[in-house]
Amino acid sequence: MYLTAEKKSEILKKFGKSEKDTGSTEGQIALFTERINVLTEKLKENKKDTVTQRSLLKLVGKRRNLLDYLKSKDIEKYRALIKELNLRK
Repeated sequence: MYLTAEKKSEILKKFGKSEKDTGSTEGQIALFTERINVLTEKLKENKKDTVTQRSLLKLVGKRRNLLDYLKSKDIEKYRALIKELNLRK
């Protein structure tokens, strides 16, 4: 499994309000970004894996929706999160 409980709590502690707060927008975006990075690496090795490709596209769409929501609610948090996660925006 690519995301252990320790790594998940570490990501949530860094980006969320606490290490058990999985509902915060920033925490969800950070977790989606981690999953997207893992799936991207997998697709580099297996180019014909269409199931993984579809999953990756769905995750990117979900992350995009959450980023748009965060941008409309708090532009400063949005900018800080984009910079910290090294997203091209």
